[in-house]
Amino acid sequence: MKSTENREKIEYLSGFMTEERALCLKETIANRMTYMTVCMENTFHPQNASALVRSCEAFGIQDIHTVETLCSFSPNVRIVRGTDKWVDIHKHKSTLELIESLKKEGYRIVATSPHVNDYTPETFDVTKGKFALFFGTEHEGISEDVKSNADEFIRIPMYGFVESLNVSASAAILLYMLSSRIRQSDIDWRLNDVQKDEILFRWMMESVKDAKNIMKRFRSGQQ
Repeated sequence: MKSTENREKIEYLSGFMTEERALCLKETIANRMTYMTVCMENTFHPQNASALVRSCEAFGIQDIHTVETLCSFSPNVRIVRGTDKWVDIHKHKSTLELIESLKKEGYRIVATSPHVNDYTPETFDVTKGKFALFFGTEHEGISEDVKSNADEFIRIPMYGFVESLNVSASAAILLYMLSSRIRQSDIDWRLNDVQKDEILFRWMMESVKDAKNIMKRFRSGQQ
């Protein structure tokens, strides 16, 4: 029932934007995924928070989860350039609370850190089930809570003198490679119709000028 209601609202709002804009939103939502999600622990630098949001949006990752026990996740407005409107940022009280909620939803917990028996972006099995990538702080990396509860570990191989990359650079590489492999696989990674309609309606509300008053007229017309 909820999906039907959202579709009626989507159809109504479509009349207040160009056909090209409506088509662009629909094509973009068709390529969104929650099969892979991203989790950040205490991201201190606004530049890294901003870069991560932009990377998630660019590669079709809909959900970002943040833990802010030490510092807030605060993307720089000038860097993020409005891309935060198109992704969903979920804030959590603690790492353990986040891990527990993700596991209940069937996510594999994947820590981005060198570890015994770890995987690379090429060898990680994207078809085994949906997964959550955990990125740690800029200086300390992922927490012990993530390490002790991780189902798998993944790292980007280094061949130079540098031992590791900046967290935003690492995230961009992993998101690109893993999302590409997911899209090339036979797994069902796309959003279901209810999810697509809910998100598309919110996007249209962001895209249409004076959308709240327009929807008031829509509701009054239905009464």
